[in-house]
Amino acid sequence: MELGSDDFLPPPECPVFEPSWAEFRDPLGYIAKIRPIAEKSGICKIRPPADWQPPFAVEVDNFRFTPRIQRLNELEAQTRVKLNYLDQIAKFWEIQGSSLKIPNVERRILDLYSLSKIVVEEGGYETICKDRRWARVAQRLNYPPGKNIGSLLRSHYERIVYPYEMYQSGANLVQCNTRPFDNEEKDKEYKPHSIPLRQSVQPSKFNSYGRRAKRLQPDPEPTEEDIEKNPELKKLQIYGAGPKMMGLGLMAKDKTLRKKDKEGPECPPTVVVKEELGGDVKMESTSPKTFLEGKEELSHSPEPCTKMTMRLRRNHSNAQFIESYVCRMCSRGDEDDKLLLCDGCDDNYHIFCLLPPLPEIPKGVWRCPKCVMAECKRPPEAFGFEQATREYTLQSFGEMADSFKADYFNMPVHMVPTELVEKEFWRLVNSIEEDVTVEYGADIHSKEFGSGFPVSDSKRHLTPEEEEYATSGWNLNVMPVLEQSVLCHINADISGMKVPWLYVGMVFSAFCWHIEDHWSYSINYLHWGEPKTWYGVPSLAAEHLEEVMKKLTPELFDSQPDLLHQLVTLMNPNTLMSHGVPVVRTNQCAGEFVITFPRAYHSGFNQGYNFAEAVNFCTADWLPAGRQCIEHYRRLRRYCVFSHEELICKMAACPEKLDLNLAAAVHKEMFIMVQEERRLRKALLEKGITEAEREAFELLPDDERQCIKCKTTCFLSALACYDCPDGLVCLSHINDLCKCSSSRQYLRYRYTLDELPAMLHKLKVRAESFDTWANKVRVALEVEDGRKRSLEELRALESEARERRFPNSELLQRLKNCLSEAEACVSRALGLVSGQEAGPDRVAGLQMTLAELRDFLGQMNNLPCAMHQIGDVKGILEQVEAYQTEAREALVSQPSSPGLLQSLLERGQQLGVEVPEAQQLQRQVEQARWLDEVKRTLAPSARRGTLAIMRGLLVAGASVAPSPAVDKAQAELQELLTIAERWEEKAHLCLEARQKHPPATLEAIIHEAENIPVHLPNIQSLKEALAKARAWIADVDEIQNGDHYPCLDDLEGLVAVGRDLPVGLEELRQLELQVLTAHSWREKASKTFLKKNSCYTLLEVLCPCADAGSDSTKRSRWMEKELGLYKSDTELLGLSAQDLRDPGSVIVAFKEGEQKEKEGILQLRRTNSAKPSPLALLTTASSTASICVCGQVPAGVGALQCDLCQDWFHGRCVTVPRLLSSQRSSLPSSPLLAWWEWDTKFLCPLCMRSRRPRLETILALLVALQRLPVRLPEGEALQCLTERAISWQGRARQVLASEEVTALLGRLAELRQRLQAESKPEESLAYPSDGGEGTGNMPKVQGLLENGDSVTSPEKVATEEGSGKRDLELLSSILPQLSGPVLELPEATRAPLEELMMEGDLLEVTLDENHSIWQLLQAGQPPDLKRVQTLLELEKAERHGSRTRGRALERRRRRKVDRGGEPDDPAREELEPKRVRSSGPEAEEVQEEEELEEETGGEVPPVPFPNSGSPSIQEDQDGLEPVLEAGSDTSAPFSTLTSRLLMSCPQQPSLQQL
Repeated sequence: MELGSDDFLPPPECPVFEPSWAEFRDPLGYIAKIRPIAEKSGICKIRPPADWQPPFAVEVDNFRFTPRIQRLNELEAQTRVKLNYLDQIAKFWEIQGSSLKIPNVERRILDLYSLSKIVVEEGGYETICKDRRWARVAQRLNYPPGKNIGSLLRSHYERIVYPYEMYQSGANLVQCNTRPFDNEEKDKEYKPHSIPLRQSVQPSKFNSYGRRAKRLQPDPEPTEEDIEKNPELKKLQIYGAGPKMMGLGLMAKDKTLRKKDKEGPECPPTVVVKEELGGDVKMESTSPKTFLEGKEELSHSPEPCTKMTMRLRRNHSNAQFIESYVCRMCSRGDEDDKLLLCDGCDDNYHIFCLLPPLPEIPKGVWRCPKCVMAECKRPPEAFGFEQATREYTLQSFGEMADSFKADYFNMPVHMVPTELVEKEFWRLVNSIEEDVTVEYGADIHSKEFGSGFPVSDSKRHLTPEEEEYATSGWNLNVMPVLEQSVLCHINADISGMKVPWLYVGMVFSAFCWHIEDHWSYSINYLHWGEPKTWYGVPSLAAEHLEEVMKKLTPELFDSQPDLLHQLVTLMNPNTLMSHGVPVVRTNQCAGEFVITFPRAYHSGFNQGYNFAEAVNFCTADWLPAGRQCIEHYRRLRRYCVFSHEELICKMAACPEKLDLNLAAAVHKEMFIMVQEERRLRKALLEKGITEAEREAFELLPDDERQCIKCKTTCFLSALACYDCPDGLVCLSHINDLCKCSSSRQYLRYRYTLDELPAMLHKLKVRAESFDTWANKVRVALEVEDGRKRSLEELRALESEARERRFPNSELLQRLKNCLSEAEACVSRALGLVSGQEAGPDRVAGLQMTLAELRDFLGQMNNLPCAMHQIGDVKGILEQVEAYQTEAREALVSQPSSPGLLQSLLERGQQLGVEVPEAQQLQRQVEQARWLDEVKRTLAPSARRGTLAIMRGLLVAGASVAPSPAVDKAQAELQELLTIAERWEEKAHLCLEARQKHPPATLEAIIHEAENIPVHLPNIQSLKEALAKARAWIADVDEIQNGDHYPCLDDLEGLVAVGRDLPVGLEELRQLELQVLTAHSWREKASKTFLKKNSCYTLLEVLCPCADAGSDSTKRSRWMEKELGLYKSDTELLGLSAQDLRDPGSVIVAFKEGEQKEKEGILQLRRTNSAKPSPLALLTTASSTASICVCGQVPAGVGALQCDLCQDWFHGRCVTVPRLLSSQRSSLPSSPLLAWWEWDTKFLCPLCMRSRRPRLETILALLVALQRLPVRLPEGEALQCLTERAISWQGRARQVLASEEVTALLGRLAELRQRLQAESKPEESLAYPSDGGEGTGNMPKVQGLLENGDSVTSPEKVATEEGSGKRDLELLSSILPQLSGPVLELPEATRAPLEELMMEGDLLEVTLDENHSIWQLLQAGQPPDLKRVQTLLELEKAERHGSRTRGRALERRRRRKVDRGGEPDDPAREELEPKRVRSSGPEAEEVQEEEELEEETGGEVPPVPFPNSGSPSIQEDQDGLEPVLEAGSDTSAPFSTLTSRLLMSCPQQPSLQQL
């Protein structure tokens, strides 16, 4: 978008007022207050208080309206004149049979209207050509000099304008006798329409919104068919902008026109008004030659037409008909082949008689000069707005408006500056070239669509907030009918005046220059939306504005004299200001009012989408303006909205209802009106009209009582005629009624001349009643007659003013003030008397001083009102003066007794008046009281006061009147308070100091502070802390000197108490060290016994499981420990916390727990053995079936039975033995087929609760425990466990050393040696040393078997995968070869061994004898192939999961290397310390395994924990070395499992043979 120049200069701003809430409550009063200032500008803006925000009450969904269409450049008066001129000149050339094209000169369209006006102003065409002043014409048209533009303008003028001007001047019209009907048309009076014609016209379907559409562009034009379909075009025969005349932009196609001879169709040429880029004008005409000095080129119309020749007459034989075909110029009928027939009036002309002459008969339609002038001088039709065809809702109109503005300015609507919109609006309004069309929802009746303000009616219930706004005077539905408003006396709801109109605007939608009907006030409120820009002209300049507009655009006012009353014409404010018209402007924002004053012209436009509401109102000061407006309307012959005379008479009929100011104004207007009516009726009598009859004009419709001459609505009187009943006139136009005789005319009157003065008198009485009342008030207030009026008389005067609604004058305010003052005096006097009666119980602070009492008495005497309370006040004053004398005597006689002073003081308080001497008495009494209180507080026998009491005494002493005794007491109190605060601060520092002081220091501080006679809280706290410290020291001595070492819990309690004491204690450090040492031992023991993340406590592990017999209890407790719900360790053995402190109780309970544990496990074994085997159960469930730790029934392959409790578990849910690990550890000393030495022993997690360290490790812990000076429950439990283990070990050795068991062990040893001896010769055969295939693989296999750690390199991973897989397959293959038992165990031998085995499994200690007994029992029974097969399957699944996890970890390491990280260096790992290797990488590997599990979706099976039940494999335990099985050689190289199978399997003898 290309915006125009910034030539528009905004006018100055109008006044803006911001009323306070008090001013805002009286709307018309506030407007009257600001009128002297605001009226000088014509308009003003009012901003309500910030919290006055009325709700929007329109029902948005039901609000539908049809807007008006506004073409912006048709609104401006000067632009419209130019458009009218273009219409006329285009019509002229259309009639001439030519089409017009408006030329461009210097890249802008030529202003033909301005060119014509300037040529006329410069003296005319001939004068300019003679003086060669065309360059001056170009200069006045603002063309640059020096480009020969003057000659070009002359050429255009000659071609386009000059022929039209010649016709306008009538220079080439025929001077001949006109026909009779010509004069009739000429003399016919033009009657302008009061309502614009286009107000009811539907918009053309060919127009559409365009941002800046070129006005003169050859857009698609309506054809004949379009004209026939569109009633508007058919009626006006027009298309285009501007006041409509025939022909502008009209294209008629193949239209058949009627000729004189009724033969052959004639086609009119096309008239094209279009813009050309060049500077030439091309005019298509019917003449092939030139005229006007031969400078205009004419071309034939392209449309086929019949040649107009005189042969058209030859078909007629009538002589009279033939005689009519004569030339109107030369009156001859010869040369008929050159005789031209007009298509308009049928006159005839020779082509050579015309000016200028035509060379030949033209083609198409031709009209004579007389018809051309008649058509061109036809006045244009009244201008008005069209109604849109589309009906909008508020939402749809807002969307259209916002879209139009955003597209036009190419930015969001809220970001467009108001200055930019204003300049662009006036540029568009003044432009001929651009035709921008907008829509404006104006003058929407609120009665039909609903007001934007809340309205009190029966349609809907209003909230309290809405009710408040519905009754507000600023509600536009309320303001016109306020009591001070004149319009409230009009009964009819005048839409737009008494009933508000609504306005829904969009950008550029405008309201033109106008004044309100009857020159009334108007008020406009913008409910919401973008601002509305206003321009105003004060009433003093109204006539000046009208004169300027008529002067600049006389053509418009010639056709529409009341143009400014039609609200359809704008004029640029800068143009008005340049002619001396004062103009102001303002931007009305949402929530603001704009007031226009009487006869103040105003106009404006909308900045964007908004919603406003407006209404008229009239106050008393408007009445003179309203009367002048009626006279103005009478001169313009304009209709009135209401009768001014009727309004005045109606108010005069009920004067008592009028506001006093309004009554005075009505009286003045009524007097003028009566005088004028007398004069007019007198003139009527002088004319000889004597007939009269009364007429109730208010009952007649307005159109039946309007003067036929001036259109004024009659009320007081009118002149009518018996013979012409259809019309009447006002008395100002009695000569214009009719031509009938005066005797047939009669007066129709509303009131007689006698009734009018009576009405005037009532108004006068109402207006002058104020003066009568004012005289009474003045006499009463000034006591002119010497008599004071009573209070009731003054109140009667005030009531009269209120009832008669007198104005709020100065005299009324004086009366109100006098009444208020008198009533206040009476109330005060009554309060003074009642205060004396109340005595000391009266409200404090309401007493008068003696001076105030004297002034009050004087005030009562000075009031112009008689009050009987004056005597009571005088009596009180006498009592006070007597008391004052007595008090002075008492104060002078010093020293007076305190009792006397107190009694005097009490008497003074009963007076109700403050006497100065009473204050002195009060001060002396207060001094005595304060000194007595200080003396009692500091007395040695009194209870010590607090610091707050001392400070309170000092504060109270400051308010006591000074005296020597008071000053001395204050000094003593201050000194004592200073010393006390110093000691209090010292005690506070001792209590809060980080460095605690010893008890002796604190005791010295307390001893010194005891001498201060003040209660010190910090000293008391310090004393209490010292007492607690002494008690603590005594407790420590008692514990340390007891019979037993102190318990850890007791020491921890003492340490906690000692740390909280603000006393330095030497014993505290020693106790803290003992507690720290005990915690260190407990932590070391926990690491030795407890598994990682164990759910058991150390004490639980060390104590026997007393409830081992209850599987459900045991399992539920284990589950509670897993979930963190069960944490009690003091109830394991049925011991309380106090019992745990007694070593004897702990030992006895431990022994009892051992017996319960043994009995319980036997009961549990019997119960679990009776349960069905899961291997046979498969998927069928039973109520007695075993339950795994996961909560499910173990069934099918993969279930394992605990060797201790005989319960069944899922192999994947618990830690199981590893066959390959056990084989690698036993390879050096045991042949593979010694299956009884395989590690197949399985203990469930419910039975095996700890790591089960070796006895040697436990003994080391006991040695450290003996050095502790503290008793721990865990230590005593460990001692009991050790004694139990040693006792079991002794019994086991005794059984193993028996003769039968020794023989069995010998047989097993021989069998092992025999198997080893038979496998050695095969070793060299299986693995030759000469470099065969086996030799190459042997070192790798041995390395795999030696390394039990996790494999990290790809080669090792691949090797271990292959080796492990082969080992598992070989183990599975030899299972069928296993047989047994290899020993025969008699029942007498087996039973003791099984009992020992069970007791050993209950111990949380690892003993070698347990393993020996296990091997004997295994050898004495067949091999458990199902368990072995289950273990192999579980190990296969575990290895598969480990392989998957290892590969994923390797991929992660490779990605880390690719990202720039450093790969792990095995060599560097070996050089690092063991602790570093075990801490860092393990944590990283655990994290990598967790991430791996996330990547694989949790499918990788968990790696089972190592079987801590195997005595040959133990975990590291923080400094405790792994305990290897006795007899194992850790340095000997291991041979692979594969080689041993190759050696032993072929020649393996049957075990039965052994």
